[in-house]
Amino acid sequence: MQNIKLENKLIGSNKKPFIIAEMSGNHNQSLERALEIVRAVAETGADALKLQTYTADTMTLDHEGSDFKISDSNSLWKGKSLYELYGEAHTPWDWHKPIFELGRSLGLIVFSSPFDSTSVDFLETLNVPCYKIASFEITDLSLIEYVASKKKPMIMSTGMATNNEIRDAVNAATSNGCSELILLKCTSAYPATAEDANLNTIVDIKKNFNCNVGLSDHTKGIGVAVASIVLGASVIEKHFTLDRNDGGVDSEFSMEPDEMKQLVDETQKAWSSLGDVSYGPTKSEENSLRFRRSLYIVKDLQTGDILSEQNIKSIRPGYGIAPKYLKDIIGKKVTKNIKKGTAFNWKLIR
Repeated sequence: MQNIKLENKLIGSNKKPFIIAEMSGNHNQSLERALEIVRAVAETGADALKLQTYTADTMTLDHEGSDFKISDSNSLWKGKSLYELYGEAHTPWDWHKPIFELGRSLGLIVFSSPFDSTSVDFLETLNVPCYKIASFEITDLSLIEYVASKKKPMIMSTGMATNNEIRDAVNAATSNGCSELILLKCTSAYPATAEDANLNTIVDIKKNFNCNVGLSDHTKGIGVAVASIVLGASVIEKHFTLDRNDGGVDSEFSMEPDEMKQLVDETQKAWSSLGDVSYGPTKSEENSLRFRRSLYIVKDLQTGDILSEQNIKSIRPGYGIAPKYLKDIIGKKVTKNIKKGTAFNWKLIR
């Protein structure tokens, strides 16, 4: 499958993992904090910064009905109305330009998740290099079609989606102008558990949809993300905050700067470790061959002495012949005097 180019970065299975830091609502409604987050993301070595572009009014209704209340006792946002949550979490649209400008000046690729056509139109004025479709919007085919019409790369999370729903979304994207698509395995729980990650799905998504695949990860820590690289993930997205103790709508499952840097380093190590199918010593192992076992004379011998398990043994180092020949040698006569500690070779016997 083809590599996808985002500005100066290439994304693909033969490229180092592409790491996205999601700001979400962790700016805590402070532009100064949002810009500090941008600077911190750049320092971690992550490749990209992602925003979310919406207002409470473009997401839901200001309504007190039970349908619009978060009642799940396990939710981080229990008791809030959807309108309250999105009002607290949204990134004001007039902040986008300074955030984009700072991120780009620091070498980050900056883009966003739109949630309706007005947010797409707004993001076009900022010349976004790509778009992200959130898991909850994967069934909004009209939105996907409109984003695809901009003919830019699209990253799409698949949390909760059935195989058929993913296929519908992929068809909506590819039939309306999107030729570069990345699907992210996602578990839409906040936080998610490792047990719910089902990372083997990454392999199946890649096979079924023949596209680059990654992980949108809401688990705590870096273990799940690192493991996903081994299964073929070429993109990792994690939520980011300056300090979880500062609070914020997503702070509990967001990474702090030192954790994000560790994620960048360890996912690259995991990718580098995959290498090729290889047997036999690598270049770095060649010097270690001398410390294998081999056959050595372990007692002084005179010409004509017979080799036995008492005078020839398999020991380290590896300058003699291979231990597998020991049974072929036992019972043979030596052709000259041999000192203890001599590496055995075939010239020492008749």
